[in-house]
Amino acid sequence: MTTYRDRGEAAALLAQALRQWKGNRPLVLAIPRGAVPMAKAIADALGGDLDVVLVRKLPAPGSPEFAIGAVAETGWSHVADYAASTGATPEYIERAMAAEQETMRRRRTQYTPVRAPLDPAGRIAIVVDDGLATGETMLAALHAVRARGPKRLVCAVPVASREAVELVRPHADDVICLQTPAFFHAVGQFYADFGQIGDDEVIAFLRSAATTGAAS
Repeated sequence: MTTYRDRGEAAALLAQALRQWKGNRPLVLAIPRGAVPMAKAIADALGGDLDVVLVRKLPAPGSPEFAIGAVAETGWSHVADYAASTGATPEYIERAMAAEQETMRRRRTQYTPVRAPLDPAGRIAIVVDDGLATGETMLAALHAVRARGPKRLVCAVPVASREAVELVRPHADDVICLQTPAFFHAVGQFYADFGQIGDDEVIAFLRSAATTGAAS
């Protein structure tokens, strides 16, 4: 089992694993917020463009870090078959979806106020996260991007549970995962530094990427 120093080291290693798409100007889409600096580094390494795909996990009752499903900005949603066993009632799930959709509306307004999201149609789209525990948010992200008609859809993560990889594999053309440890409790256990990324940092990365893209 490898422990990454930080997201920067994980991104550098992931960029190496994705180097076959260098020169194809891929669209690298981060799941906010933790994956945004990683996706920026990968986009720079591959000569691609950076954007975000807005999805939110549906948290289990009393366990906000454990996903029982996910919802995308497009409205597509998935509820895991184990959701009821966590105490999530249909009413709870409905309220959680509404709350997460409101969070995504707010973030879209904050993140890309001066331009529309970049269109993945006909492009190589690489969806990046800093790790997959249940795989629910990545599943929602892949569905949201697939609906836009990319030429090729790639899921790229430094680490994931084996169950998460199996969940998302049918929904991507390629799954690039650097390690799938047998014992997986949480994504943060595989990083020495797993500090939180704030909205201000996300906005700064996206603004920088938009400026760079306009210049090129």
